[in-house]
Amino acid sequence: MVYVCTLSKELQEQAKRELNEDERRRDEDIEYIRKWIQKQNHLKIRTDDAFILRMLRGCKFSLERTKEKIDMHYSFKTALPEWFKNRDPNNKTVRDLLKLGVFLPLKETDAEGRRIILFRQSSYNPDKYHMDDVLKAMYLVVDVFLETDEIYQITGVVLILDMKGLTTGHMFQFPPTVMKKCMLLWQATQFVTNANITLIRASLFETLYNAFKVFFKEKVRRRLKVYGSNYEVMYKEIPKKIMPKEYGGETQTIQEITDHWLNIIDSKRKWILEEENYFVSCD
Repeated sequence: MVYVCTLSKELQEQAKRELNEDERRRDEDIEYIRKWIQKQNHLKIRTDDAFILRMLRGCKFSLERTKEKIDMHYSFKTALPEWFKNRDPNNKTVRDLLKLGVFLPLKETDAEGRRIILFRQSSYNPDKYHMDDVLKAMYLVVDVFLETDEIYQITGVVLILDMKGLTTGHMFQFPPTVMKKCMLLWQATQFVTNANITLIRASLFETLYNAFKVFFKEKVRRRLKVYGSNYEVMYKEIPKKIMPKEYGGETQTIQEITDHWLNIIDSKRKWILEEENYFVSCD
């Protein structure tokens, strides 16, 4: 599918300035990567413009780094079928978790144009849902978000991890081995050059926070911030008005945002099912 730019002139300038994107060379770079993919017998993956461009932007248009990231992206997905297979949004377990709003990209951006993503781990019952199913639903939202939103590729994202209400049951489901896989997956395959992580209401779970940190690269660790329950400190960086009403914000409720993403995911069901056909062959 041929790429059609949806970015404002300002964002196009930012992409040129910060990501080395040159609209005169863009189509040529996309075609170069596409031909490279087609020559790789082990890569049984998509080759559309939007996907390749997303990878190029995440690597600041370094062709060699883009090749590496594409290979890693699908290698991880192939190696983790428990998270990336059987993700039909009509599957009862997947849908139940989606309805809980565990992982929610917000509709508004902050002052820097970054997308805010809210991860509410305690919103599910650990006695009822296995962590693999939770992560399957979470990465489903991630993939649909990556597919449908172009702004974040230029401006970046802020991931807010809300630790309120976490129990030992939640923590036992998220041991260091799972944390490591999540962090390696995020760092190796992310398509964002500017990604920040914020933990809120984490005062009772310093051990979990410390366990997270050891799996981050130094650059990412510098972008990780921890706040208590005093949102006013966080609001110095993230405008209060763009947060859900449950967090003192002025936009929509958690339920309204959850319903919004359910509708988007339902509209992308065919794409979601097709995505499962892409993999890295070991033959």
